[in-house]
Amino acid sequence: MIRVIPVLFGALLTVAAAWSLGMLLFRRLSLVFHYWEERLLAFVAGSACLSAIMFVLSATRVVHRGILLVVALAIIGYAAYTGALRSSGKPFPPLPPFWLWLFIAAFGAFTYVGFFNALAPEHSPDGMSYHLGEVLKYQRAHGFLRITTDIYSNLSQGIELLYLLAFNFGRHSAASLVHFTFLVVLVFLILSYGKRIGRPEVGVGAAIFTYASPIVLLDASIAYIDVALATVLFALFYLLQIWDENRDPKMLIPIGLLAGFGFEVKYTAFLAVPYAVGFVAWKVLRARKPVLRPVLTVSLIAVSCIVPWMVKDWIEVANPVSPLANRLFPNPYVHISFEDSWRASLSSYTLPSRSQIPLQVTVQGDRVEGFLGPLFLLAPLALAALRFRAGRQLLLAAAIFGSTYFSNIGTRFLIPIVPFVSLALALAIVDIPWVLSLLVIAHAISCWPGVYTLYCSKDAFRIEKVPVKAALRLEKEDAYLSQDPEYNVVRMVGSIVPPTEPIFAISLGGQSYLPRDLRIGYQSASNEVLQDILWTPVVRSFQPTRFLKFDFAPRELRKLRILQTASLPENQWSISELRVFNGPTELPRDAAWRLTARPNPWEVQLAFDNSPVTRWRSWQPAAPGMYVEVDFGRLQTASAVVVESSEDSGDTKVKLEGMGADGSWVTLSDHPVESRQPIRASLRLAATAELKARGIHYLVIKPENPGADDFRRYPAYWGLTVAGSVGDVRLFHIK
Repeated sequence: MIRVIPVLFGALLTVAAAWSLGMLLFRRLSLVFHYWEERLLAFVAGSACLSAIMFVLSATRVVHRGILLVVALAIIGYAAYTGALRSSGKPFPPLPPFWLWLFIAAFGAFTYVGFFNALAPEHSPDGMSYHLGEVLKYQRAHGFLRITTDIYSNLSQGIELLYLLAFNFGRHSAASLVHFTFLVVLVFLILSYGKRIGRPEVGVGAAIFTYASPIVLLDASIAYIDVALATVLFALFYLLQIWDENRDPKMLIPIGLLAGFGFEVKYTAFLAVPYAVGFVAWKVLRARKPVLRPVLTVSLIAVSCIVPWMVKDWIEVANPVSPLANRLFPNPYVHISFEDSWRASLSSYTLPSRSQIPLQVTVQGDRVEGFLGPLFLLAPLALAALRFRAGRQLLLAAAIFGSTYFSNIGTRFLIPIVPFVSLALALAIVDIPWVLSLLVIAHAISCWPGVYTLYCSKDAFRIEKVPVKAALRLEKEDAYLSQDPEYNVVRMVGSIVPPTEPIFAISLGGQSYLPRDLRIGYQSASNEVLQDILWTPVVRSFQPTRFLKFDFAPRELRKLRILQTASLPENQWSISELRVFNGPTELPRDAAWRLTARPNPWEVQLAFDNSPVTRWRSWQPAAPGMYVEVDFGRLQTASAVVVESSEDSGDTKVKLEGMGADGSWVTLSDHPVESRQPIRASLRLAATAELKARGIHYLVIKPENPGADDFRRYPAYWGLTVAGSVGDVRLFHIK
């Protein structure tokens, strides 16, 4: 059990530092709250402050355990020394006995489930891959490092920076416990809000509705960020309600802080800023007071939280909101086609129809990563809360924060509005007390792990057991994690591949347990090029078998351009090789040639490298006006151009244009002669040679990857040796 001490220490140190910063902030601003409100809101506001401190430490590359310990203890010590940790707020009236004991029973039972799952070794899909995978990279580098091969490194990571502090002392489980703390704080904030509006039973009911929800409890017990975001947004809502009552201008400072922190936690929470600004502006205008100062206060503080992340992305990948908006901010690091396909995938998952969403997110959960519980089938009844002022405020917040849901229909993306819907639902039926209490009890029973297996899909994302032995480290961590196939693979890879060697995989999780440079096929433009190269030998439609020859009268040209004229929404345009001839002689490529393309000018060299497994691609749907251009740097005599391309480009239409000494473009030919020619080169060896030239000497191939059987059966043809394996997963070394 001694091994659990660093885990608890890392989590407690992070939570205590965040809470201390929040209490210091509230004391400096002389804000007045009720007793529990102050302590709970202080943790959330302090988390924003601590995340900002961690950003500075990461940006200056001084994230060392000793420095973090000194900083955290200094914050806690200073808060204790100044008396900031002593609350001066008045307590709320106690809960009615029935509701008190109902809350204690439900809270105790589900805390047992959630706490021990959070304390157990982290093995969630995203938690042990990219959430803590990025944290591991920062921990090893002692701060931020420029990463252009992983889209997840470019997302805002406000909560991950809190995990970074905890991770340095308690590794993965410490981060999970920090996330679980956010859920506990959220539950008590909901309870406090019910007391604030004079409806304590509403607070109890909504708190249990939220806490017992299977996806909420699961998400909070792993190193995800959705519950933390829900806590931040609800705390922002809570602060706005308090400000609306007392109109203390100093309250606008933590309001702006949490509005900006929402974006820091997750891009989808960008609406927190217009929500907060709009709320303040509307209330001030209705009171016929000057609006500019309060609006500017909230806006400027929120923007000051957001801008550092945008500047970081601009510096590192030339896109302030990477990996999104790549059409607006073209860059060589993320392909537009990836963004398009990513958006399409997240907005549909595997559902044939969105009409299936209600049942999927409430009771089935196999196709949308979890379920809320059958109670939330009654969510439309929450509209009855519109008869109350508090109900209107809650439903307005739910509508605003939930408006981005259809950009990602996973159940987790509903978590931020669960507190608002839960409160509104409880408020809607509060005048029938026995109904509310019956729903609370029924919800708690239906959400118990031993019960929901009776109705949810067998593949639903859910908590399956309470791993007490693993949590207390009575069961060895490695033995517990070995139940996960991805963990076994990364452990094998880490034991074989030298620390300085990058590894390429088409798909693989568990990066937070692999201190190596792991490059995943879809996670960057350069990785997609590697993937394209690797697939060319095994995907016939990728191979350069389609030849287009343009013949024209010999003439002196300074530039040549292949112009694409068709609109093909379902196909990309690609060129495997572009060759220029003068009579029967191909013009040799010259260092003076200047190559460009629109779009994707960064990869145009792939169409001029004499490799049958590389190609320039538009990486977005083929459209008129796309071109590949070569500037010879001087006048050259040419009489033909051959474009080698692949079948997956579809029915693209191209013409050849040239520029002579007069500097004007003319059409040289718009009717190329098309032919099909077989591949004579060894594509397998060519592909691995290209990867090796790009510094990749190790490949992880899983059985579900395209061409996996070919790799397994003919490694010698690829120039590969098997370096290791776990089941049907192979680690190959390029000779």
